[in-house]
Amino acid sequence: MQEEEDPKEYRWESGYEKTWETIQEDESGRLEPSVTEIIQRTKRRKLLDREASVRLGIMRHVYIILDYSQAMTEQDLKPTRQICTLKILEDFIKEFHDQNPISQLGIITTQNKVAKRNSDLSNNPQRHLDCIKKLQDVPCRGEPSLQNALEVALSSLRHLPPHTSREILIIYAALTTCDPGEIIATLQKVQEANIRVSVVGLAAELHVCKDITKNTGGSFSVSINDLHLKELINEHLEPPPASTKMDHTLIKVGFPHQINADAKPALCMCHLDDLPPLNTRGYYCPQCTAKYCDLPAECRVCGLMLVTAPHLARSYRHLFPLKHFNEILAEESSAKECYGCQKQFTATAADKNVYVCRTCQQVFCFNCDIFLHETVHSCPGCASNPTISQYTNT
Repeated sequence: MQEEEDPKEYRWESGYEKTWETIQEDESGRLEPSVTEIIQRTKRRKLLDREASVRLGIMRHVYIILDYSQAMTEQDLKPTRQICTLKILEDFIKEFHDQNPISQLGIITTQNKVAKRNSDLSNNPQRHLDCIKKLQDVPCRGEPSLQNALEVALSSLRHLPPHTSREILIIYAALTTCDPGEIIATLQKVQEANIRVSVVGLAAELHVCKDITKNTGGSFSVSINDLHLKELINEHLEPPPASTKMDHTLIKVGFPHQINADAKPALCMCHLDDLPPLNTRGYYCPQCTAKYCDLPAECRVCGLMLVTAPHLARSYRHLFPLKHFNEILAEESSAKECYGCQKQFTATAADKNVYVCRTCQQVFCFNCDIFLHETVHSCPGCASNPTISQYTNT
């Protein structure tokens, strides 16, 4: 009895504490409304947990370390851990570059006690998607090596400018690690380089993984199923709080214009390894006139960051997110329908609460509240009101 009343518990336990007590049958004997209410409360709590007015590292450099050992062949995630994880990473890469357009991503795999850099740090999501497709045909073998994987990532991240956010996301399936030396020495170098390491486990909690994340300020979690795994990985789409060791500096960027079709054919710097045929379409660096086919990109010649205005706008919204809506009872509101989706408010458990924008006082349902904060990042009521500044909610 003493153990049940012990307040010390794991975070994942407290999130679903005694949920069976809140499940009740409605008049027709269904449990769906109660389960929906539990899910809504969980999503709403995660939304409110996001800290506001916190300095973020929006120029991110992230390496994904993927465990490619024999443990990835297990079938607890269908069809296998390998295929399921790669499918989730495909969506993650697209969403990452959409929400973090001036950030860079890279992929590292570890198997047979060694680590390999499969994709270098790049702004181009297509390179990483091609890498994911190639990894689908690579068999998972042997044991992983956390130390070797961290050393490979460290060799690239340690030379980056101090104003950037350096991160490592490890997706780990094995219960062991086969390292050539003391991993503590590598961990010290990771800490000195101001690199944040986060781990998503597919099997169980490992002390070494939890210790790494604790010492570097990252997060550690273990997935329950495929949906939970996707949720845990997508948590890393948002930029983390900036480290106290991160420098403040001005960043020089260039805004190239697209060249017309009547320009002279030139070789694209994006595909020097592929050697594509000469073409006229592309973007020219305003500083050294090097040609690029896609933006954003970092100029290989002069090192200038090449972006467009929408890229900066999408990164800017992380610094000034949409303010949380006030949650009130539907009975206290005079609105009969949602301002966003025009849904009629009913007396069901799903419409028990409504959400009011603090600025324009428009009323929204739960689904619109989550959609506006996680996807749109702006309030349609404020955007359609000319008397309200467009910078109020952005």
